[in-house]
Formats: sequence, C-alpha cells, structure tokens
Amino acid sequence: MKIHLSSVSVDDQEKALRFYTDVLGFVKKTDVPLGADRWLTVVSPEDPDGTELLLEPDGHPAVKPFKAALVNDGIPATAFAVDDVPAEFNRLRELGVRFTQEPLEMGPVTTAVLDDTCGNLIQIVHGG
Repeated sequence: MKIHLSSVSVDDQEKALRFYTDVLGFVKKTDVPLGADRWLTVVSPEDPDGTELLLEPDGHPAVKPFKAALVNDGIPATAFAVDDVPAEFNRLRELGVRFTQEPLEMGPVTTAVLDDTCGNLIQIVHGG
C-alpha cells in the first residue's frame, strides 16, 4: 500500500493552482470540472506519477473553522520535502512568500513554515 492522493483545502482553486505551480513549483496533473468546482491536482515535477495533491475547495462548513484554528495555533496543514530548507526559504521569500517560521534546525531535521495564500500554513522540511 502506498499514498496515492492527499489534499489541502483551499479558499480559491485558481489562486491555489497559481501559487502551487508558479511559486512552489508543482505541475498540474488533473483538472476536471465538477459543477462550480474542479478535481484539481498537482504533482512534483520530479515524480509526475507519484503522490498527487488535491487542491480541494474548502466549502464544507467544518473546514474553514478547522483551517482557521490550525493557522491561529501555527500548525501546518501538510509538509513538503525539499533538499535545502534555507535555500528554498530564500527563493520563496524573494518571490514574496510570507513565512510564519524561518528555517529552524531541530537535530537532524530543518523546517520552515509558509503561508500558502489560500488559508493554510505549509511546512517545508529536510532531514529526518
């Protein structure tokens, strides 16, 4: 068994697609209209047949309060692996990305936390 699909709830799918592709560097994999929304996934360009990330609309009544509680407590919705957290932090900050946690070394792991502009905090991590 392996992870095939994970999701992040977003407040605007088109804005999320731009951020996750143009800024973070993922590539669009699937884009299927579903009424007012879309089945919209992105993947790593390094593993186009790997795990897909669904940019899922946050329209369910329980989602927005849950997302807000996570953000208020500084808890990331998910984490993405990078080769070099300080380098990725610098690259993203130059693109205007807002970080809530600068690179932090914790033993063998280095992390940073960014705002995805769609209502989530996202952790980038290396090591472990």
